[in-house]
Amino acid sequence: MAFDIEAHRGGRALFPENTLVAFAGALSMGVDTLELDVGATKDGVLVVSHERRLNPDLARDGNGNYVAAPGTPLVELPLAAVKSYDFGQIRPDSAYAKQFPEQRAVPGTRMPTLKEVIELVRRSGNDKVRLNIETKIDPDHPAEAPDPETFVALLLGLLGAEGFSDRVMVQSFDWRTLQLVQQRAPNVPTVYLTLQRGSAPNVSLTRATSWTAGYDPTDHGGSLPRTIKAAGGAIWSPYFGDVTPALISEAHDLKLSVVVWTVNKPEDMARLIDMGVDGIISDRPDLLRRVAADKGLPLPVAFPVIP
Repeated sequence: MAFDIEAHRGGRALFPENTLVAFAGALSMGVDTLELDVGATKDGVLVVSHERRLNPDLARDGNGNYVAAPGTPLVELPLAAVKSYDFGQIRPDSAYAKQFPEQRAVPGTRMPTLKEVIELVRRSGNDKVRLNIETKIDPDHPAEAPDPETFVALLLGLLGAEGFSDRVMVQSFDWRTLQLVQQRAPNVPTVYLTLQRGSAPNVSLTRATSWTAGYDPTDHGGSLPRTIKAAGGAIWSPYFGDVTPALISEAHDLKLSVVVWTVNKPEDMARLIDMGVDGIISDRPDLLRRVAADKGLPLPVAFPVIP
Protein backbone atom coordinates (compact mmCIF):
# COMPACT_ATOMS: atom_id res chain seq x y z
CA MET A 1 0.00 0.00 0.00
CA ALA A 2 1.29 3.46 -0.90
CA PHE A 3 1.37 6.08 1.84
CA ASP A 4 -2.24 6.71 2.89
CA ILE A 5 -3.45 10.31 3.31
CA GLU A 6 -6.71 10.08 5.25
CA ALA A 7 -9.11 12.98 5.84
CA HIS A 8 -10.39 12.55 9.41
CA ARG A 9 -14.17 12.96 9.39
CA GLY A 10 -13.59 14.53 5.98
CA GLY A 11 -11.15 17.12 7.34
CA ARG A 12 -12.99 18.58 10.32
CA ALA A 13 -10.54 21.42 10.89
CA LEU A 14 -11.70 22.83 7.54
CA PHE A 15 -15.35 21.80 7.09
CA PRO A 16 -18.28 20.59 9.23
CA GLU A 17 -17.27 17.09 10.25
CA ASN A 18 -18.68 13.94 8.69
CA THR A 19 -20.79 15.85 6.15
CA LEU A 20 -21.03 15.78 2.39
CA VAL A 21 -19.50 19.27 2.46
CA ALA A 22 -16.42 17.89 4.20
CA PHE A 23 -16.10 14.81 2.01
CA ALA A 24 -16.50 16.92 -1.15
CA GLY A 25 -13.80 19.25 0.14
CA ALA A 26 -11.44 16.35 0.74
CA LEU A 27 -12.13 14.82 -2.68
CA SER A 28 -11.62 18.20 -4.33
CA MET A 29 -8.28 18.57 -2.51
CA GLY A 30 -7.07 15.04 -3.19
CA VAL A 31 -6.87 12.33 -0.53
CA ASP A 32 -6.39 8.57 -0.58
CA THR A 33 -9.05 7.80 2.00
CA LEU A 34 -12.13 9.40 3.50
CA GLU A 35 -12.22 8.49 7.19
CA LEU A 36 -15.71 8.50 8.67
CA ASP A 37 -17.91 7.10 11.43
CA VAL A 38 -21.27 5.36 11.17
CA GLY A 39 -24.20 4.70 13.43
CA ALA A 40 -27.72 3.48 12.75
CA THR A 41 -31.12 5.12 13.05
CA LYS A 42 -34.23 3.56 14.58
CA ASP A 43 -35.34 2.47 11.12
CA GLY A 44 -32.02 0.78 10.37
CA VAL A 45 -30.37 3.37 8.13
CA LEU A 46 -26.61 3.85 8.44
CA VAL A 47 -25.78 7.51 9.05
CA VAL A 48 -22.44 9.26 9.34
CA SER A 49 -21.81 10.50 12.88
CA HIS A 50 -18.90 10.31 15.30
CA GLU A 51 -21.22 10.38 18.31
CA ARG A 52 -23.79 7.71 18.97
CA ARG A 53 -26.13 10.54 20.01
CA LEU A 54 -27.07 13.89 18.56
CA ASN A 55 -24.04 16.03 19.41
CA PRO A 56 -25.06 19.08 21.52
CA ASP A 57 -22.14 21.03 20.04
CA LEU A 58 -23.30 20.36 16.47
CA ALA A 59 -27.02 19.56 16.19
CA ARG A 60 -29.47 22.46 15.89
CA ASP A 61 -33.22 22.02 15.65
CA GLY A 62 -35.57 23.80 13.25
CA ASN A 63 -35.63 26.86 15.52
CA GLY A 64 -31.85 27.17 15.41
CA ASN A 65 -31.35 25.93 18.97
CA TYR A 66 -28.59 23.47 19.80
CA VAL A 67 -29.94 20.28 21.36
CA ALA A 68 -29.61 19.81 25.09
CA ALA A 69 -26.92 17.50 26.44
CA PRO A 70 -26.43 14.60 26.30
CA GLY A 71 -28.47 14.34 23.07
CA THR A 72 -30.85 11.61 21.95
CA PRO A 73 -29.26 8.33 20.77
CA LEU A 74 -29.50 7.95 17.00
CA VAL A 75 -30.96 4.46 17.41
CA GLU A 76 -34.01 6.06 19.03
CA LEU A 77 -34.67 8.40 16.08
CA PRO A 78 -35.97 7.58 12.59
CA LEU A 79 -33.97 8.92 9.66
CA ALA A 80 -36.53 11.64 8.96
CA ALA A 81 -36.03 13.05 12.46
CA VAL A 82 -32.23 12.92 12.17
CA LYS A 83 -32.45 14.75 8.84
CA SER A 84 -34.37 17.59 10.49
CA TYR A 85 -31.26 18.78 12.38
CA ASP A 86 -28.63 21.20 11.10
CA PHE A 87 -24.99 20.11 11.57
CA GLY A 88 -23.34 22.92 9.66
CA GLN A 89 -21.91 25.04 12.47
CA ILE A 90 -20.17 24.27 15.76
CA ARG A 91 -21.75 25.77 18.87
CA PRO A 92 -19.82 29.06 19.02
CA ASP A 93 -19.08 29.06 22.76
CA SER A 94 -17.94 25.43 22.94
CA ALA A 95 -14.50 23.97 23.56
CA TYR A 96 -14.89 22.22 20.20
CA ALA A 97 -15.27 25.57 18.43
CA LYS A 98 -12.07 26.80 20.07
CA GLN A 99 -10.29 23.65 18.89
CA PHE A 100 -11.12 24.33 15.22
CA PRO A 101 -11.47 28.10 14.79
CA GLU A 102 -10.81 27.89 11.04
CA GLN A 103 -13.64 25.48 10.30
CA ARG A 104 -15.95 27.06 7.70
CA ALA A 105 -19.58 27.13 8.84
CA VAL A 106 -22.10 25.85 6.28
CA PRO A 107 -25.56 26.37 7.80
CA GLY A 108 -28.23 24.00 6.57
CA THR A 109 -25.89 21.00 6.35
CA ARG A 110 -27.58 17.70 7.21
CA MET A 111 -26.20 14.44 8.56
CA PRO A 112 -25.56 12.22 5.53
CA THR A 113 -26.33 8.56 5.16
CA LEU A 114 -23.49 6.24 4.24
CA LYS A 115 -25.27 5.60 0.94
CA GLU A 116 -25.15 9.34 0.19
CA VAL A 117 -21.38 9.39 0.82
CA ILE A 118 -20.89 6.51 -1.62
CA GLU A 119 -23.03 8.37 -4.18
CA LEU A 120 -20.87 11.50 -3.71
CA VAL A 121 -17.69 9.48 -4.31
CA ARG A 122 -19.20 8.09 -7.51
CA ARG A 123 -20.20 11.56 -8.70
CA SER A 124 -16.64 12.77 -8.14
CA GLY A 125 -15.35 10.29 -10.71
CA ASN A 126 -12.62 9.13 -8.30
CA ASP A 127 -12.41 5.37 -8.72
CA LYS A 128 -9.48 4.92 -6.35
CA VAL A 129 -10.38 6.75 -3.13
CA ARG A 130 -11.33 4.44 -0.28
CA LEU A 131 -13.61 4.75 2.74
CA ASN A 132 -12.28 3.94 6.21
CA ILE A 133 -15.53 3.30 8.07
CA GLU A 134 -15.60 3.22 11.87
CA THR A 135 -18.40 1.37 13.61
CA LYS A 136 -19.50 3.59 16.51
CA ILE A 137 -20.34 1.03 19.13
CA ASP A 138 -19.43 0.87 22.81
CA PRO A 139 -19.55 -2.45 24.68
CA ASP A 140 -20.21 -0.55 27.90
CA HIS A 141 -23.26 1.27 26.46
CA PRO A 142 -25.03 -1.41 24.42
CA ALA A 143 -28.35 0.44 24.19
CA GLU A 144 -26.77 3.29 22.19
CA ALA A 145 -26.09 1.29 19.02
CA PRO A 146 -27.26 -1.86 17.29
CA ASP A 147 -25.77 -5.07 18.63
CA PRO A 148 -22.57 -6.10 16.81
CA GLU A 149 -24.28 -8.72 14.63
CA THR A 150 -27.01 -6.32 13.50
CA PHE A 151 -24.52 -3.49 12.96
CA VAL A 152 -22.24 -5.59 10.75
CA ALA A 153 -25.18 -7.05 8.83
CA LEU A 154 -26.42 -3.52 8.04
CA LEU A 155 -22.96 -2.37 6.99
CA LEU A 156 -22.02 -5.34 4.83
CA GLY A 157 -25.52 -5.43 3.37
CA LEU A 158 -25.29 -1.82 2.20
CA LEU A 159 -21.75 -2.23 0.85
CA GLY A 160 -22.80 -5.32 -1.04
CA ALA A 161 -25.91 -3.67 -2.46
CA GLU A 162 -23.83 -0.68 -3.58
CA GLY A 163 -21.05 -2.84 -5.02
CA PHE A 164 -18.56 -0.94 -2.88
CA SER A 165 -17.06 -3.66 -0.68
CA ASP A 166 -13.72 -3.54 -2.48
CA ARG A 167 -13.32 0.19 -1.74
CA VAL A 168 -13.55 0.11 2.06
CA MET A 169 -11.80 -0.71 5.28
CA VAL A 170 -13.74 -1.24 8.50
CA GLN A 171 -12.24 0.11 11.70
CA SER A 172 -13.33 0.07 15.33
CA PHE A 173 -12.20 0.45 18.91
CA ASP A 174 -14.73 -2.30 19.67
CA TRP A 175 -13.07 -5.33 18.14
CA ARG A 176 -16.25 -7.44 18.20
CA THR A 177 -17.46 -5.84 14.98
CA LEU A 178 -14.07 -6.42 13.34
CA GLN A 179 -14.22 -10.12 14.19
CA LEU A 180 -17.63 -10.37 12.53
CA VAL A 181 -16.46 -8.52 9.41
CA GLN A 182 -13.54 -10.94 9.10
CA GLN A 183 -15.91 -13.91 9.34
CA ARG A 184 -18.52 -12.60 6.91
CA ALA A 185 -16.43 -10.55 4.46
CA PRO A 186 -12.85 -11.81 4.66
CA ASN A 187 -11.76 -9.65 1.71
CA VAL A 188 -12.58 -6.42 3.60
CA PRO A 189 -9.51 -5.20 5.52
CA THR A 190 -10.09 -4.66 9.23
CA VAL A 191 -8.46 -1.80 11.10
CA TYR A 192 -7.83 -2.26 14.83
CA LEU A 193 -8.06 1.08 16.61
CA THR A 194 -6.16 1.43 19.87
CA LEU A 195 -5.68 3.99 22.61
CA GLN A 196 -3.40 3.21 25.53
CA ARG A 197 -3.36 6.50 27.43
CA GLY A 198 -5.70 9.06 28.96
CA SER A 199 -8.90 8.52 30.88
CA ALA A 200 -10.54 6.11 28.44
CA PRO A 201 -8.04 3.65 26.89
CA ASN A 202 -9.62 0.74 25.03
CA VAL A 203 -6.63 -1.58 25.37
CA SER A 204 -4.30 -2.70 28.12
CA LEU A 205 -1.07 -4.64 27.69
CA THR A 206 -1.79 -6.65 30.86
CA ARG A 207 -5.37 -7.87 30.32
CA ALA A 208 -8.27 -8.19 27.92
CA THR A 209 -10.78 -5.35 28.13
CA SER A 210 -14.44 -5.13 27.21
CA TRP A 211 -13.31 -3.66 23.88
CA THR A 212 -10.91 -6.38 22.70
CA ALA A 213 -13.30 -9.26 21.97
CA GLY A 214 -11.51 -11.54 24.43
CA TYR A 215 -8.02 -10.94 23.07
CA ASP A 216 -5.43 -10.49 25.82
CA PRO A 217 -1.95 -9.13 25.05
CA THR A 218 -0.50 -11.23 27.87
CA ASP A 219 -1.21 -14.27 25.66
CA HIS A 220 0.99 -12.68 22.99
CA GLY A 221 4.06 -11.59 24.89
CA GLY A 222 2.50 -8.28 25.96
CA SER A 223 2.67 -7.13 22.34
CA LEU A 224 -0.19 -5.15 20.84
CA PRO A 225 0.89 -5.80 17.22
CA ARG A 226 1.09 -9.54 17.90
CA THR A 227 -2.34 -9.44 19.56
CA ILE A 228 -3.88 -7.68 16.55
CA LYS A 229 -2.20 -10.12 14.17
CA ALA A 230 -3.63 -13.02 16.18
CA ALA A 231 -7.06 -11.37 16.02
CA GLY A 232 -6.84 -11.34 12.22
CA GLY A 233 -6.26 -7.63 11.68
CA ALA A 234 -4.77 -6.18 8.49
CA ILE A 235 -4.05 -2.69 9.82
CA TRP A 236 -3.12 -1.36 13.26
CA SER A 237 -4.39 2.16 13.85
CA PRO A 238 -2.97 3.49 17.13
CA TYR A 239 -3.11 6.95 18.65
CA PHE A 240 0.01 8.58 17.23
CA GLY A 241 1.47 9.27 20.68
CA ASP A 242 1.50 5.54 21.45
CA VAL A 243 3.81 4.44 18.62
CA THR A 244 7.57 4.04 18.57
CA PRO A 245 9.97 3.05 15.77
CA ALA A 246 10.33 -0.37 17.42
CA LEU A 247 6.57 -0.96 17.45
CA ILE A 248 6.25 0.11 13.82
CA SER A 249 9.05 -2.27 12.87
CA GLU A 250 7.42 -5.10 14.85
CA ALA A 251 4.08 -4.48 13.11
CA HIS A 252 5.74 -4.47 9.69
CA ASP A 253 7.52 -7.74 10.48
CA LEU A 254 4.04 -9.18 11.12
CA LYS A 255 2.78 -7.78 7.77
CA LEU A 256 0.56 -5.25 9.56
CA SER A 257 0.23 -1.76 8.12
CA VAL A 258 0.36 1.10 10.65
CA VAL A 259 -1.95 4.08 10.13
CA VAL A 260 -1.87 6.53 13.03
CA TRP A 261 -4.55 8.92 14.29
CA THR A 262 -5.11 11.93 14.61
CA VAL A 263 -2.12 14.05 13.56
CA ASN A 264 -2.58 17.77 12.89
CA LYS A 265 0.84 19.40 13.40
CA PRO A 266 3.24 19.38 10.45
CA GLU A 267 6.23 18.58 12.65
CA ASP A 268 4.46 15.48 14.00
CA MET A 269 3.46 14.43 10.49
CA ALA A 270 7.05 14.71 9.29
CA ARG A 271 8.41 12.80 12.29
CA LEU A 272 5.92 9.96 11.87
CA ILE A 273 6.61 9.66 8.15
CA ASP A 274 10.32 9.40 8.98
CA MET A 275 9.45 6.69 11.55
CA GLY A 276 7.90 4.62 8.76
CA VAL A 277 4.15 4.76 9.31
CA ASP A 278 2.06 3.65 6.34
CA GLY A 279 -0.53 6.38 6.65
CA ILE A 280 -1.79 9.29 8.72
CA ILE A 281 -5.33 10.27 9.63
CA SER A 282 -5.60 14.05 9.96
CA ASP A 283 -8.10 16.85 10.50
CA ARG A 284 -5.80 18.89 8.22
CA PRO A 285 -5.39 16.88 5.01
CA ASP A 286 -4.19 20.09 3.34
CA LEU A 287 -1.18 20.25 5.68
CA LEU A 288 -0.62 16.50 5.39
CA ARG A 289 -0.46 16.78 1.59
CA ARG A 290 2.14 19.53 1.93
CA VAL A 291 4.31 17.51 4.32
CA ALA A 292 3.99 14.37 2.18
CA ALA A 293 5.08 16.36 -0.87
CA ASP A 294 8.08 17.72 1.03
CA LYS A 295 9.02 14.10 1.81
CA GLY A 296 8.83 13.17 -1.86
CA LEU A 297 5.72 11.01 -1.47
CA PRO A 298 3.28 10.82 -4.39
CA LEU A 299 0.09 12.81 -3.84
CA PRO A 300 -3.43 11.62 -4.59
CA VAL A 301 -5.17 13.34 -7.48
CA ALA A 302 -7.86 15.95 -6.83
CA PHE A 303 -11.40 15.22 -8.01
CA PRO A 304 -13.44 18.41 -7.64
CA VAL A 305 -17.06 17.71 -6.77
CA ILE A 306 -19.98 19.73 -5.43
CA PRO A 307 -21.70 18.25 -2.35
